[in-house]
Amino acid sequence: MESHLSFWNSIYSQFDPVAFSLFGLKVHWYGIAYACALILAFFIAKFFIRHFPQRFPIAQTMIDSYFLWAEVGVILGARLGYVLIYDPNRFYYLANPLEIFSPFDSYGNFVGISGMSFHGGAVGFLFMSWLFCRFKKQSFLQLMDLLAISVPLAYIFGRVGNFLNQELYGRIVPDNDSFGQVVGILVNGELRYPSQLLESFLEGFVLFIVVAICARFLHKNGALIAVYGIGYGVARFVAEYWREPDSQMGLYFVIDGVFDGLSMGQILSSLMILAGCGILGYVYLCDNSQKSSKSPKIAKRTQNHKT
Repeated sequence: MESHLSFWNSIYSQFDPVAFSLFGLKVHWYGIAYACALILAFFIAKFFIRHFPQRFPIAQTMIDSYFLWAEVGVILGARLGYVLIYDPNRFYYLANPLEIFSPFDSYGNFVGISGMSFHGGAVGFLFMSWLFCRFKKQSFLQLMDLLAISVPLAYIFGRVGNFLNQELYGRIVPDNDSFGQVVGILVNGELRYPSQLLESFLEGFVLFIVVAICARFLHKNGALIAVYGIGYGVARFVAEYWREPDSQMGLYFVIDGVFDGLSMGQILSSLMILAGCGILGYVYLCDNSQKSSKSPKIAKRTQNHKT
């Protein structure tokens, strides 16, 4: 099999996930990609504030301090989410909470912090954003709408980082899938789909286009973050069919010969879709109720003016 592999198929054997070493510490391409994602999201947010001030009436200086809050929320939430949902050693970590964020192994070697959950990161991000808005007296929904259009393109770097780090790879390519044989990546002797790149396209580029288009038609505060939640949930749900389920969890709701089941990522993405629909409904129902409550007052004022 390996004699028929292209350069692309075998790229993992020719590529080192470690970019360089600095004072004995290994700097991975994933870390560089993560830093690029954060910087890109920051500047995209500033771009939209500068060019669309009526839609996003947020001070530039507020964004400067906000991103630190958001980053703390993402890291804490992503790590805790992974430990609580995916890690089979969750009870060990709960008994030794300092180990959750320790970058050293049991021998004292620096290995970094591995195991992050997007959905956990989203919860941590939302919580810290809510706290920030409470302290700074900023509209939470306005800030979330800004992040909804700023994050997707930056997220591309995150998924490309997963690909470069040789993690979260796809399912095994069947022998009868000719396209999969071309784009597949050899991982531990098995040809697998590069699902990380599919996710970067769907959850990054495509989702940005969807949110940007909706921004032209949906003008209520909270509408864009709802669209993002629905769009990400759908994109992730679809991409999970090519992504290898976590080995310690497998698939749920399997019915032999009828239904192949759902991964944990698909279950959490379904909840995200429902939450997005709920937010969208809340935003427009509240708007309609406010309009209806104002209508009698306007009619009464008109009648008094005529009298």
